[in-house]
Amino acid sequence: MAEIRDGRAVLVIIGGGEAKDGEAPILARVLSLAGGAAARILICTAASEEPDAAAAPYLRTFARLGAAEVGALDIPHRRAATALGSLRRLRQATALFFAGGDQIRITAVLGGTPLERVLRRRFRAGLLVAGTSAGASVVSSTMVVGGEAEVAPQMNAIRLAPGLGLLPGVVVDQHFAERGRIGRLLAALACNPRPLALGLDEDTAVVVRHGCLRVLGSGAATICDGRRSTFTNVSETAPGQPLALAGVVLHVLPSGYGFDLRRRRPLRPGGEDRPRRAAARVARTIERD
Repeated sequence: MAEIRDGRAVLVIIGGGEAKDGEAPILARVLSLAGGAAARILICTAASEEPDAAAAPYLRTFARLGAAEVGALDIPHRRAATALGSLRRLRQATALFFAGGDQIRITAVLGGTPLERVLRRRFRAGLLVAGTSAGASVVSSTMVVGGEAEVAPQMNAIRLAPGLGLLPGVVVDQHFAERGRIGRLLAALACNPRPLALGLDEDTAVVVRHGCLRVLGSGAATICDGRRSTFTNVSETAPGQPLALAGVVLHVLPSGYGFDLRRRRPLRPGGEDRPRRAAARVARTIERD
């Protein structure tokens, strides 16, 4: 989780279906983190086959909320990810927002290009990266690209592919409660219990920085931790058959709650997200005495 541990690296990951009218609290939070009235936001439509339609509601909402500049970054093919104009616009932006569509289109177009390299460098330097729906899944190192919904965990219930890797060690799924996707997220953990699995409901987001996340919106974030799972039958099960998976820890966190990604523990509302090294040293001293 090297990149997101940097104090300047910030992600806003949205489960899709976020409010765009009225106060639009999630998008207003994106704007605030991007610089408020000084924000220069680019809407990346690489995931969509209809880029103009994908960008339009975000262009309207961010402009209405008071962004200094908001524009669309249309990357329909890999050549566009090498264009000097696109690179210049990304270097000048304070936020890059990935709209929804098909997440595999994002990685297929950006992977290994100059635009991806600029994105990574700017992200480490403080560029806010946000994404909704497909734009949420793509931040993972291993991203969800499809699978069965509303079923118990099954062998081959989920399809995975390499993502952008901005949030290593976490697999993200979206439209979570609305589309009954917990089975496919647990299937991912059965295959590899090491990452955390994060499911985001619609109109729900997490802000990730300093190695922690905070939830906002009207739904919940579901976090599954399989690191201490005791057994699974994944290597012995035929496709379509139910999986056994024991010892998984599950957290359901509504708005205001958080999660320490490094220590793998939930945080109450109002808790401190930055590591409290001094307090930890005092606690160790007390224990020794």
